[in-house]
Amino acid sequence: MAGRRPYQIARIFAIIPPMDVMRQQVGPFRVLRKLGEGGMGVVHLAEDASGRRVALKTMRPELAAREEFRRRFGKEAEAARRVARFCTAPVLDAGFDGGVAYLATEYVEGPDLAAVVRQAPLTGANLEALAIGVATALTAIHQAGVVHRDLKPSNVLLSPVGPRVIDFGIAQLAETSGHAPATLAQGMGTPAYMSPEQARGEPATPASDVFSWGSLVAYAGTGRPPFGTGGVAEVVYRVIHHAPALDGLDERVRPLVERALDKDPARRPSAQQLMDLLMGRSAVPVDAATRAVSETWTPVVAPSTRQAPPPPPARRGLLPTVLVGVAAAVLGVAATLAVLRPWEERGGGSGEPAVTATRDAAGSRLGVRIDALTRQGGTVRLQWTVTNVGNGNAPLYNQFGNGTLDFSASAVNLIPPGVAEPIGPAVKNGSCQCTRMAAAPFGGGDQMRMYAIFENVPEDLEKVDVDLRLLGVLHDVPITPA
Repeated sequence: MAGRRPYQIARIFAIIPPMDVMRQQVGPFRVLRKLGEGGMGVVHLAEDASGRRVALKTMRPELAAREEFRRRFGKEAEAARRVARFCTAPVLDAGFDGGVAYLATEYVEGPDLAAVVRQAPLTGANLEALAIGVATALTAIHQAGVVHRDLKPSNVLLSPVGPRVIDFGIAQLAETSGHAPATLAQGMGTPAYMSPEQARGEPATPASDVFSWGSLVAYAGTGRPPFGTGGVAEVVYRVIHHAPALDGLDERVRPLVERALDKDPARRPSAQQLMDLLMGRSAVPVDAATRAVSETWTPVVAPSTRQAPPPPPARRGLLPTVLVGVAAAVLGVAATLAVLRPWEERGGGSGEPAVTATRDAAGSRLGVRIDALTRQGGTVRLQWTVTNVGNGNAPLYNQFGNGTLDFSASAVNLIPPGVAEPIGPAVKNGSCQCTRMAAAPFGGGDQMRMYAIFENVPEDLEKVDVDLRLLGVLHDVPITPA
C-alpha cells in the first residue's frame, strides 16, 4: 500500500459547538483531526485508550439540549449498536460528555462509492459484490429493528474487503424536534435516492431502504442516478411519478433493481430477499453473504485528491478567537448587520457596484452573483446564484434562515444607505416569500439560484447593500425597474 493515500471517510450529521472546537477529548476518545461534517453534526478521527481508531460523531448542541432528544438518543444509539457488523461500520460507543452527544463507529479505510463512480462505474464482479454487500448490510440493519433512512453513495465506503454501509438509524433522532412529518422529510434522505413515500413526507420503513438500494446500485452501474439530476423539486417529482432510467445497467442486476424501484412499497422485495435472489439460494445468513462478498471483491484504487495545505501556525491567544469566529459564520448565527465585517465586499473605487463575491464558508469555497434586483413600485425582487467553486460539500439549508429549522432565505436583508433597520423578505400567509431549501448536499460544481421578495421599499432608493448571511454583504447594488 506504499505510496497510496487511503481514504478514511465516515459520515454523520452534526456540528461541534464553538466552545468545543479545541477539545482534544470527548468521552473516552482522543480527537485527532476532523474528517467531515453535515447537516446535523461533524465527524472526527479519534482513538481510544488502546489506540484503536474510530470515527467520532458529535451531534449539534441545539439537538443535544432538547430533553426529548436526550431521552431518545440512548435508545436509538443502543438499537444501532445491535446491528451486526456484517458489511456495516458498527457502532462501538455512545454517550454524553459535557453536554456533547457523541457516537463512535468503526473507522473504515476506503473511498466512498460516489468518489469511485465519478471516475468510472462499477462493472462485473465488483458491481455484483456491491449489490450483495449493501443488501447484506440492510438485512443486518433491519434485523436489529433499525431503518437506515439515508442510504446514498457517500454512505457506502469501499473498504479493501468490500462495501461497508455507514450512518444507519441515527437520522431519525431529528424527529425529536416535534415538527410535522412533512417538514421533517426534508431532512430525511437525499432526493435522488429517497423513496417516493419519503418524498411525500411519509415515515421511512425497511421498504424505503430497499428503494434506495435500487437507486444506489443503478448509480453504481451506470454512473448516473436513475431519476436524473437537477433541482430538488424536479428530482423529487421524478422519484414520485417517473419510471427510472436504467439504460446500460448490467442485465444480471437490472431485474432486481427494477423490482426494488417499484413505487408501491408492498411490491418491493425485502433486503433478505434481495440477498437470497442475488446469491441464488434461500435464507442466506448475513455472515455467509459477507464472506462471499469479500472473496469476490477486488479492492478499488482511491481516486487522487488534492490535499489542502496545513494552516499556518497561529500566535498564542489568537487561534481560539479565530476558530470561534469561523464556526459562528458557518452556523449563520453571527449577529448582525450593524457590525462591519472585515470580509465584506465593497464597491469599486470607480463607483461600480460589487455584484459578485467569493467566500470560504460552510466547508467549501462559494461564489455568489447578484442576477437581478428589480422593483415594481414598492416591491423589490432579489435574485442571486450561489455556486460551489470548491471541492467540499457545503449544504445551504439552515444557512439563510432565522432559526435552527428555518430552511428558507428569511434572514436575507436589504440595507438602505444610512438606515439602521434592514428590510427583510415579505411574509404571506405565514410563509416567507423567498427560496426554501431542502436538506440536501451541495457539492463542488453545484449551483443554486435563489430569490427573495421585499415589500414597502422606498421608491426613491437607487442602491442598497444586500446581506446574504454566510455569503457576506454586497454593497451598493443598484435597483433597476422591472
